[in-house]
Amino acid sequence: MNDRSMLALRDALGECGIETVRFDFLYRARGSGRPDPMPRLLACLEAVVAQVAADLGPRRLILGGRSMGGRAASVLVSQGARCDGLLLLAYPLHPPGQPHKLRDAHLPAIVTPVLCFNGTRDAFCERQLMEGVLSRVGPNWRMHWLDGADHGLHVLKRSARTDRDVLAEVASAAGVWMSELGDAHPA
Repeated sequence: MNDRSMLALRDALGECGIETVRFDFLYRARGSGRPDPMPRLLACLEAVVAQVAADLGPRRLILGGRSMGGRAASVLVSQGARCDGLLLLAYPLHPPGQPHKLRDAHLPAIVTPVLCFNGTRDAFCERQLMEGVLSRVGPNWRMHWLDGADHGLHVLKRSARTDRDVLAEVASAAGVWMSELGDAHPA
């Protein structure tokens, strides 16, 4: 939750008027580097969403996350969690070097609007494989490729682009997408 890149992402989104709620999954709160099984991640995420809804009563609720957090949010939404949209950052389509282990089976079940960002150098998401997955999901999906960015949304030091440029691109595209969602709430 307090990772430097997560704080920079929060700040970039905030500059575009997008408020975020960050949290640590339980395994991170315990100081472990090994993620909990998906059912435990989902239970934690459900509890956070319920608390946010109760405490903040947001006008619009967008679920999402970066990497594994986005994967957990996508599973939760595919199982019927109600929200106005799903924002995925660096979706981990497959483990690095293991493109045959796709994490896509649940994605076609998502009917809520989705905005997914991945870098063109993301070892967890080969573009050709993701394009194949996108052909099987609904028109509610919007894919945004970040030129030169890796899984951490970082660009090479020698690049003409900076990490700040990438985050500004994410925030700008997310702001446009959210404005297109309107004020509708899920049924």
